[in-house]
Amino acid sequence: MRFTSIAVVGVGLIGGSFAAAARRLPDPPTVVGIDADPRALAWATEHGIIESASLPDGLGAQTWLGPEGVDLVVLATPASHARSWIERLGSMGYRGVVTDVASTKAGIIEAAEESLGSQVAFVGGHPMTGSDRSGVAASDPELFRGAYYVLTPTATTDADAFRRVHSLVSEFGCRVVSVDAVAHDEAVAVVSHVPHVAASALVDVAARHAGPGGELLRLAAGGFKDTTRVAGASPALWAGICVDNAPAVLAGVRELRSVLTSFTALLEAGDREGLEGWFGRAAEIRRSLPAQWVPATERLIEVTVPVLDRPGVIAEVTTAAGRAGCNIEGIEIDHVSEASATLVMVLTDEGDVERFLGDLRQAGYAPQTRPLES
Repeated sequence: MRFTSIAVVGVGLIGGSFAAAARRLPDPPTVVGIDADPRALAWATEHGIIESASLPDGLGAQTWLGPEGVDLVVLATPASHARSWIERLGSMGYRGVVTDVASTKAGIIEAAEESLGSQVAFVGGHPMTGSDRSGVAASDPELFRGAYYVLTPTATTDADAFRRVHSLVSEFGCRVVSVDAVAHDEAVAVVSHVPHVAASALVDVAARHAGPGGELLRLAAGGFKDTTRVAGASPALWAGICVDNAPAVLAGVRELRSVLTSFTALLEAGDREGLEGWFGRAAEIRRSLPAQWVPATERLIEVTVPVLDRPGVIAEVTTAAGRAGCNIEGIEIDHVSEASATLVMVLTDEGDVERFLGDLRQAGYAPQTRPLES
């Protein structure tokens, strides 16, 4: 069930890294690339990131995205462009699996449901990783290792397509979680989009005081550089992200402003104890963030869930895991009959497993668990 051929549309940092990671797998799939920039395609081909290249209107693209095309299409473009590619795939009669890497999901999933026929399986995705550099020359096959990779299944997501995409990105070394698309967009606004806005604002403040020769910026120490690293990313990309996810980004910016107002009040009052508490809470939460790791086998839990083979069952179960903060290390689907199947998931020891199991039981499922032994 592994993908034997993959077309990456948009051979930039993420698309190039996805292609490079796929080509480094044992018995790798054939990986081809589509991009509007011939220089990016030439660089990717020369450095072995893709095997063949095509411009969007080239013969290669017409073949790879047609009815007899590749197994998997990866839309590694901004969200606004991904929607137009989804419409194009629908009009070209593509019949395989489609996924994307955009950082906003609700609009893309809506476009997929409107434009892709029943012979196309769409699995929304978002790798939570990146770089302050952009373009295919910055691509790295190790970019995904240890990073969270969010999948956003819906009631219409094909179960086998979900499992195949999950398996592929897991082989890249990702830690896969499933989240509802709307909840995803709200969450990434807080942990990704608003921090980028804040980093850019800090650079702007520093630049106003830099002096004519930029003297102040020469004094920038590691803390400032670490805090503002993401401000060096593509302006066009991040303008698009903020527009695509505007309601959630605006809410996050307003909340950040409220937090800064609270800090301002403490400082104006000279409340040293209050300031220590303010910084202390942030420091404690920051230290609790997980480092990149690969769990030992004895820390894995196998969850078996008998299910009816109906639309939406994969989304219900996997998003319940996401709500509980559980990381799905692996997933398999055993079709018992035409009407029933068994969903087998391997979870790490992250998150609240008991909450996950309780949510499943409340929804009418009968999950069983056991430690995954060596």
